[in-house]
Amino acid sequence: MKQNESSITSLISAFGRAYHSQYDSPKIFDDFIAQDLISQKEFSDIKDNMIQGIPFFSKDIAQRFQDDPEEMLKWITQVQLSPTPLARAAYCEKVLLNEVMLGAEQYVILGAGLDTFCFRHPELKHCLDIFELDYPTSQESKIKRLEDANFQIPSHLHFVPTDFTDPFSFQHLIDHGFGCKKTFFSFLGVSYYVTKKDISRLINHLFAQVPAGSSIVFDYADEKLFEEKGMSDKVEHMIQMAAAGGEPMKTCFTYDEMEKLLEAAGLLIYEHLSPAAIHDLFFRNRTDYLSAFETIHYIHAVKK
Repeated sequence: MKQNESSITSLISAFGRAYHSQYDSPKIFDDFIAQDLISQKEFSDIKDNMIQGIPFFSKDIAQRFQDDPEEMLKWITQVQLSPTPLARAAYCEKVLLNEVMLGAEQYVILGAGLDTFCFRHPELKHCLDIFELDYPTSQESKIKRLEDANFQIPSHLHFVPTDFTDPFSFQHLIDHGFGCKKTFFSFLGVSYYVTKKDISRLINHLFAQVPAGSSIVFDYADEKLFEEKGMSDKVEHMIQMAAAGGEPMKTCFTYDEMEKLLEAAGLLIYEHLSPAAIHDLFFRNRTDYLSAFETIHYIHAVKK
């Protein structure tokens, strides 16, 4: 990434959330601030690129809606871009708000991208410290976007520049005010892009210095990631888009592998959502194109 540049995946994810907030009903997850962090030109460019690229995703859809570009955009956004960012954010924040009620005092967002939780929940300012971890260039870009949108960065929001391929150092968090308190971690949209060794090492380090009851929510791809095409070939297209954006997907797990990795770090799986469970929880009875991604799972794991 260039200096002050957001990752393509985080920008497209924010576009999907912004589109959903503005145009879809009912809402799965209403990120009403995402649109403020994307410039009009970026929104327009992504929109135009998606419409122009529709033949790559579906020649049938390109033909069927050749005179209706807005329906093309709706199809590509709801089928390809939005489902995973929407559902995983909805699940994660539901768990997080419950954990805050149960005494969590710190929230660490690993790979925060253009996350807007802090600004959508100002009522938590005095009870929850939020630490956003991401690559330095991504954070510089986000801070600039917040400034351009006239958002004041509150005192309980802490930006911690991090390279997830380097050995994790708790000192970086401590230097930004992190303490030994009950902590909730989110690790969304990152596990696909780093190695199993890096994920294992990171989770072990994260939970070595937090008390029992601290927990994490994350998404992961199962062992069928590179075999399952998915409805409308959306899984295959997800992999191709990530590679084309310079962030290739390379890591997937069996459930047993994930269970052993977490157990080695002293964690128990409290809840596991399969693709079918995710669909039932967030997409059931919809009349639009939105549906859960095959091969993508969510886990809430808690330190013993």
